[in-house]
Amino acid sequence: MKSFTLPETGFMRVPGVLAIFPFSKSSLWLAVKENRFPQPVKIGPRITAWRVEDIRQHIAKIGG
Repeated sequence: MKSFTLPETGFMRVPGVLAIFPFSKSSLWLAVKENRFPQPVKIGPRITAWRVEDIRQHIAKIGG
């Protein structure tokens, strides 16, 4: 598995999230729908991303 360093702040798009978590894209969206993963934010008409702070909290919550 590749090592991945989270930026201090900012946003992450789907490829960045999938580089950290062992999900397929469809499993990621299912986890979001079932509230097992943080909700993303829309930052443009066709752009969805996650706040890095939310990703860090999720990692801490699951024991990473």
